[in-house]
Amino acid sequence: MNILAFESSCDETSAAVVVANRGFKVKSNIIASQVDTHRLYGGVVPEIASRAHTEAISRITYEALDEAGMTLSDIDVIAVTANPGLIGALLVAVNFAKALAAANNIPLVAVDHIKGHIASCYLGGKGNVAKPPFIALAASGGHTAIYHVVSHTELYVIGTTRDDAIGESFDKIGRMIGIPYPAGRGFDALSKEGFIKATGDSENFYEKYKKSAAYKDKETYLPSPALNDGSLDFSFSGLKTAAINLLHRYEQLGKEIDRPLFAARYTYEAVEAVAKKLSLALDKYPGHDLCIAGGVAANSHLRNRLRAVAEEHGVNLYIPSLDLCGDNAAMIGAQAYYEYKKGNLADSTLNASALDKIEAERT
Repeated sequence: MNILAFESSCDETSAAVVVANRGFKVKSNIIASQVDTHRLYGGVVPEIASRAHTEAISRITYEALDEAGMTLSDIDVIAVTANPGLIGALLVAVNFAKALAAANNIPLVAVDHIKGHIASCYLGGKGNVAKPPFIALAASGGHTAIYHVVSHTELYVIGTTRDDAIGESFDKIGRMIGIPYPAGRGFDALSKEGFIKATGDSENFYEKYKKSAAYKDKETYLPSPALNDGSLDFSFSGLKTAAINLLHRYEQLGKEIDRPLFAARYTYEAVEAVAKKLSLALDKYPGHDLCIAGGVAANSHLRNRLRAVAEEHGVNLYIPSLDLCGDNAAMIGAQAYYEYKKGNLADSTLNASALDKIEAERT
């Protein structure tokens, strides 16, 4: 089955051709990034994003088909992200996909963006892919939640942030300490510098960090985002606010904060909170493997820490390659295959929605 997929939920326009045949093969995955434009504003400007999607989507569609060595006549299914995301941005790809499907008499499948991110764990190749049931973390600039993936099309929220997403908090704090948007890569590197500075160890720095003098320094204390209420929920707003107050306090005192040590402290609290909640989730669902996806899944400290969590529980950890962590259409194509097999087809009445429609699991 040849699937032409589209993704335009935020600030990247993507078109991909994915072949489903006893596994997946990504024949093309074209991404038109808007990062340089939005960096000028320190974050995504929805109106600018929508216009950029409109300008790019037709061009990258033909690029994706050309790279895959196909034409529209070779396509069996057209897939598109329908929710959640920025409504104006979503509408660009939804309407384009609807028109393309109708004009060429090709079946149309609507895909949930979060399901798409999790489906990136199905693109490992050589049989190294997640198989339901498993526990999944979707972590990005707009989403942070833990899911019980019952089947390829059925999943439930079992833990979530009650305010900011983890990626959003990194971006906002990163901007305050001079890291350009998006802050993920820069924050990762600066944190590593801080961990090494705190421990004097260039290899096992993360494991040794909690025993360091830098971590025990009460002046730079930051709270854990892991809510201590028995749930699997987070609150990254509290960590972000505490970090902002700490930076303001240093500024008011005329003191310069040690940026690498500060970044390491912030990263450690964020990563340990995720590790704690995922460990609890694996206790609750014994024998389930673990999958992490989304832009923040590219964070090296998070990836390494969750490898240890999976090992402690004796389960497998599945992480997409770095090029599949961010928003892309290949993951949408992978999820679309399972939606199509389930009979979940869309028609000309399909509309975009900014809302996340995945329900919480009933206990």
